[in-house]
Parts: sequence; structure tokens; C-alpha cells
Amino acid sequence: LMGWLAKYAVGLILASSYPMVAMGAELPAYLSSDAQTLEVFKSPSCGCCNDWIAHAEQKGFLVESSHPTSLAALKIELGIQLRYQSCHTTVAENGFVFEGHIPIKLVTQFLNNPPDEAIGLAVPGMPVGSPGMEVGDKFMPYQVLLLKHDGSHEIYADIRRPEQQY
Repeated sequence: LMGWLAKYAVGLILASSYPMVAMGAELPAYLSSDAQTLEVFKSPSCGCCNDWIAHAEQKGFLVESSHPTSLAALKIELGIQLRYQSCHTTVAENGFVFEGHIPIKLVTQFLNNPPDEAIGLAVPGMPVGSPGMEVGDKFMPYQVLLLKHDGSHEIYADIRRPEQQY
């Protein structure tokens, strides 16, 4: 009952922002009590990280961000080797790591069916056109890598066109 009351109260408060809620539609996924939380570790001044966070929130995740004093050390501690690194590191509730500008649809796919021996996914660098790195209609093809416990990787997804990200 409390869950329903909380959703109802939130729906009333947000009715002006979300007119469909006032008409009886479901709440946005990120307001659901079963939304998964992602912890994003980033620099406090990184705008593209904030854009990626917005991408994650739009797809139903609750996102908390932190600004560690040594982001590089945290990445190494989490098993993300230098060759796989990007600007931000995300850790899911279950401990899986997601490095860089990974499309949230692939994060969701991974979390729904994590491969054996995997610690997470990575998009090394900052490919133009990836989620959070949009620059007009520019797009650079990139690969999403599956990171393994033994330090190796394999290709998880090969993103050749922008529409493959959503």
C-alpha cells in the first residue's frame, strides 16, 4: 500500500510536468520503485559525463554521481585497465562496471543477462556521436567491449550507425 501511495503522491506532484500521469498513465520508469541505481564516478566539471547521465535517466535508471579524488586509481581498483578507460566509470548495484559512453540499451541488455567471466562493458576513449558525445550529426563508429575478470576483452557490440545506439 505504501508503494502505491508514494507513486500516487509523486504522480500528483508531477502532473504538471508529466500530463500523461494525471490522465492515469504509468509513471516514468525512473520514478518506479524497481528502477536500478547506477553510481557514476566522474570529474565534477565534465559536461559529456552529465549528458551520458541524462541518457541513462531518460532510459529509466536512477543515477547518483560522485567525484573521487583519484578517478584513475578507482578505475584500476575496479579492474578497468588503462587501454579501456574513458572519462567516467559507472558501477551498477550488482557490482558490474560500465566504462565510458556506452549506450544504455547495451547496459540494460548486459544487466539482464551478464556473460560469464565478465566484469562489465567499456567504450574506450570518447567517440563522437556516442551517447553523451553528440556533436550535431557527426558520428564515429565504435566498439563496445566486454571486459573479463582475467583482463582480456572481446567485442560485445559493433556500433556502425547512430540508430544502433537507441
